[in-house]
Amino acid sequence: MIDSTHLEQLGLKNINKIYHNLGFDELIQHELDNGECSMTSSGATTVDTGVFTGRSPKDKYFVNQEPSNKYIAWGDVNQKIDKAIFDELFELSKSQLSHKDLYVTDVFTGASPASKRSIRFITEIAWQSHFVTNMFIRPTKEDLKTFKSDFTVFNACKAVNEKWQEHGLNSEVFVLFNIEENMAIIGGTWYGGELKKGIFSMMNYWLPLEGKLSMHCSANIGKDGDTALFFGLSGTGKTTLSTDPQRRLIGDDEHGWDDEGVFNFEGGCYAKVINLDPSSEPEIFGAIKRGALLENVMFDCEGAVDYASCVKTENTRVSYPIEHIENHEPSLMGGHAQNIIFLTADAFGVLPPVSKLSKEQAMYYFLSGYTAKVAGTERGITEPVATFSACFGEAFLPLHPTVYAKLLGEKIDKHRVHVYLVNTGWSGGGYGVGKRMSIKDTRACINAILDGSINECEFDTTDIFGLEVPKTLGEINPSVLNPRNAWEDKVAYDATTKKLAAMFIKNFQKYQTADSAFDFSEAGPRG
Repeated sequence: MIDSTHLEQLGLKNINKIYHNLGFDELIQHELDNGECSMTSSGATTVDTGVFTGRSPKDKYFVNQEPSNKYIAWGDVNQKIDKAIFDELFELSKSQLSHKDLYVTDVFTGASPASKRSIRFITEIAWQSHFVTNMFIRPTKEDLKTFKSDFTVFNACKAVNEKWQEHGLNSEVFVLFNIEENMAIIGGTWYGGELKKGIFSMMNYWLPLEGKLSMHCSANIGKDGDTALFFGLSGTGKTTLSTDPQRRLIGDDEHGWDDEGVFNFEGGCYAKVINLDPSSEPEIFGAIKRGALLENVMFDCEGAVDYASCVKTENTRVSYPIEHIENHEPSLMGGHAQNIIFLTADAFGVLPPVSKLSKEQAMYYFLSGYTAKVAGTERGITEPVATFSACFGEAFLPLHPTVYAKLLGEKIDKHRVHVYLVNTGWSGGGYGVGKRMSIKDTRACINAILDGSINECEFDTTDIFGLEVPKTLGEINPSVLNPRNAWEDKVAYDATTKKLAAMFIKNFQKYQTADSAFDFSEAGPRG
């Protein structure tokens, strides 16, 4: 067990009680006793994360120091902070955490023995300890006897930086990473996702420098041992579509791919629950039971949750241990991937429900990382807005996107991987005119990919985007498969297609430098 001496060596003073790696029952009791959470009728606890119901990407910084500054792709995503300012905010964080009862949670990230890291989280909030216990790989009692952290996260969420303007920062919130000293500090935000994605950012730094691919994707494995990867930004169906009763879930969000195969970074899932429907997502609905932790949901006096409510946020979520999914892969590992699926929610209604990609197209769409926001999701959005996030997770990539793309290309070549683009967005017209793809049809596309039957289809090639689409596929209406056929107004379709193509072309220009080995623009749409 950890004692106060160790925490004092980290700079924390006069620690009261230390709660080290509590079990779920103990954590739930602490949450309730502390007044942090409420109990719902399903047995899950629910927490309100306060002002912040999502991450604060503009408040994330890396210390500008050698040697990490040679590798980091500096810019809007990866911002610099001086070591002196980091040290000042570390003192503020240590002051906040001193003279308190603290929760210390030791976990692993990375299920592959060749790639895993040991992480220690320190917080004064019980539910945040619960969150990381849900989300990361839990050590055994034997593991804890010799546990030594590779990286420590100090979550001082109650501390705020009142000198943020003097420091030249974005706000009083700070999410700071010191790679050389193997630590991160968090202040001003209670949102649990900062803990999860902070470690994901670090794995995205560590692994590629070892020649291993880190990925923002879900993964599952079939009865014959075939592994599939699902890349996609928030809202594209990554968690829903990888949770399949016919296939064992490896993980729903973050994975690595080393010489041994694909492996989960985490030991839990973090699913959106807005409009959660038990008939279409029974596995996720069933996972919301004792041990699960809901965020920012509305519930009545009986503890019944209203999943349709977005009073607090559209980003209502639940974290739960992966064991809550009955059909999961206990090892959290699979072999080398046979199929890769890029998910996009195209609100313009231009992209087909499913298309087969060449190696060059795969590289183009991976670097593009496209989806679309729809009207009403954010203030001021009145029509679909294209969103491009390199590698389907640019916000979490400390290195340049082409580092990850190069590794993916090598994996595709070496393991002869099939790659597909699947649109979970709109068909027959854009948002407000067409209809959202049904989960039934999307699952039919996914199933055809995974059982190989899509390879027996005849294919057409779409205009402008040049995508290979099946002429027929199972019981799916053939008119849906080629998006132009699904639109009544062909003139409007052609105009919208050209509009979206221009957005892709403009976005990809940053990879078209003279010395770039990643100019795959010929595999993209034509202007």
